[in-house]
Amino acid sequence: MSFCAKNQKVRSAFITKQLDHFFPDPQPPLDHSCAFTLLIAVLLSAQCTDARVNLVTPALFAKAPTPQTMQYLTEQEIFECIQTCGLAKSKSRYIKELSQQICEEFAGQVPSTMKELESLSGVGHKTAGVVLCQAFGKNAFPVDTHILRCAERWGLSKSKSVSGVEKDLKKAFPESLWGKIHLQIIYFARQFCPARMHVASQCPICQHLAKKD
Repeated sequence: MSFCAKNQKVRSAFITKQLDHFFPDPQPPLDHSCAFTLLIAVLLSAQCTDARVNLVTPALFAKAPTPQTMQYLTEQEIFECIQTCGLAKSKSRYIKELSQQICEEFAGQVPSTMKELESLSGVGHKTAGVVLCQAFGKNAFPVDTHILRCAERWGLSKSKSVSGVEKDLKKAFPESLWGKIHLQIIYFARQFCPARMHVASQCPICQHLAKKD
């Protein structure tokens, strides 16, 4: 039965219950072995599918699994490993530069604060948030296009900006659940709430909420 969840707490509780039902234990979709390899994988995922990233990173990490080794690869060597990812030329430069930064400015260790991560070459707010959540277990709510779409459809945010949506989602869900719900929404969006060919009546969440496309 459909309902109009005017109370944000009711809406959020319903969404949380549905996400827990379909994806009770979401795992990070990018293959990695440490904070550094996760950082590189997330950087590569911009304008590229997770599946493609997981195909190219084994060869790259076989050559250089640490910032100490990555900094000595040339941009061309990095490019040859990641060339099938979008924006590969720019990403090759970022990977070399951030590896050098980590070695020179952070004693070879991936930093664990938002400000420090965002100071790295090519690392934006979303990438930093993913690393904080998945590598360091800190509470952050990274927002990608899937989450932007669902937040609007589910009436969780009216904001048109990433920062605004992030702020609204942080208010909607308990801080201890941010990292988990971030992953749950991504998996749910891919399976039930896609950008194209979306049918609200067939989506386990959209069919029950008042917000329509």
